[in-house]
Amino acid sequence: MSNSEAANSKLIGRPGSRWNLLTPALILDLDALEANIAAMADWAKAGGFALRPHGKSHKSPDIARRQATAGAVGLCCASLREAQVMAAHNIKGLLITTPLAPGKAPLVIELIKNGGDVAVVADHAELVAAYGAAAQAAGVTLDIFVDLDVGLGRTGTPSAQIAIELAGQISAHPALNYAGVQGYMGHLQHIDRHAERRDRLDGDTVDLQAKVDALIKANLPPPVVSGGGTGTHRLDAEYGTLGEFQVGSYLFMDVQYLTVQQSEADDKPYAASLFVQTSVVNINHPGYAVTDAGLKSFATDGPFPIIARGAPAGASYRYMGDEHGAIDYGSGSERLTLGDRVECVAPHCDPNVNLFNDYHVVRGDTLVEIWPVAARGNS
Repeated sequence: MSNSEAANSKLIGRPGSRWNLLTPALILDLDALEANIAAMADWAKAGGFALRPHGKSHKSPDIARRQATAGAVGLCCASLREAQVMAAHNIKGLLITTPLAPGKAPLVIELIKNGGDVAVVADHAELVAAYGAAAQAAGVTLDIFVDLDVGLGRTGTPSAQIAIELAGQISAHPALNYAGVQGYMGHLQHIDRHAERRDRLDGDTVDLQAKVDALIKANLPPPVVSGGGTGTHRLDAEYGTLGEFQVGSYLFMDVQYLTVQQSEADDKPYAASLFVQTSVVNINHPGYAVTDAGLKSFATDGPFPIIARGAPAGASYRYMGDEHGAIDYGSGSERLTLGDRVECVAPHCDPNVNLFNDYHVVRGDTLVEIWPVAARGNS
């Protein structure tokens, strides 16, 4: 237990305790989180889709269990470490969505031997061979999805022909099971305008469907076509290619996703639930206050944090170094005092979560639980 967790745990259940935490603190609004989980589950159920949400967003078995209770068929993991942690907490239906280095194949098989429910993706014959050798030596069967490159250019097979070859290689191996294909369009998730995102999806979805059709023609129909994300899932559903969705950030709705139009009408089915709380530590400057949350408290690969509550209207946030931030007042006359607490919407939820050891889970103004970010880090 960290020092801050030990101190803050004493506040659990006390009215107003949300505003007495040691800061910087990662805040998770449980009412908003539960509403987001329910809204996505209802959407999937209405459309007849499976949900395998992405655990890289939250890295939390506590959240994964809530997603499973709401009907998720499993959980995606971006790394071996995430899968190891989730398997240790008995989370089922794990899919490692990143092709791993072949040397990690025995570690994946070890998870399965120890009772883990784990599948993987592969985009190269050498990786398939490594998985096959490790699985056969251990006497287990491993589910493998063929990873398709459908425009992202990061991982995946570059052509339908290679996808057919890999699917055939998997199907022919006695210790491997051809479980389906993955087609993730990460490059389209943050296109804000709904119409532009649809235009881009038109081309890439045609490419995905063509690869699926080629596999079907080769007598290797994928049992599952998995992909999609928070930014594209509603549009993806209209094309009918995906049957399983890997949505992740809908849980938290960070600054990047709050500007993405989910529909032409720009309805807001998901609300911000993840915040960083900071305290004012210096008020010696007329135009701004200094806080205790800087570069080490926020993901800095995107926009600045948006102030959600606690600061004067019109104020904005900026970084002042590793440990400090600044709240610029703008044109208003209201000023903050020493010790005031301010909460900001996380700029990019996945790396922001990875900066903290714990979620401080709140309902209203009360701290109700502290959940560990159990799968933070890498392996």
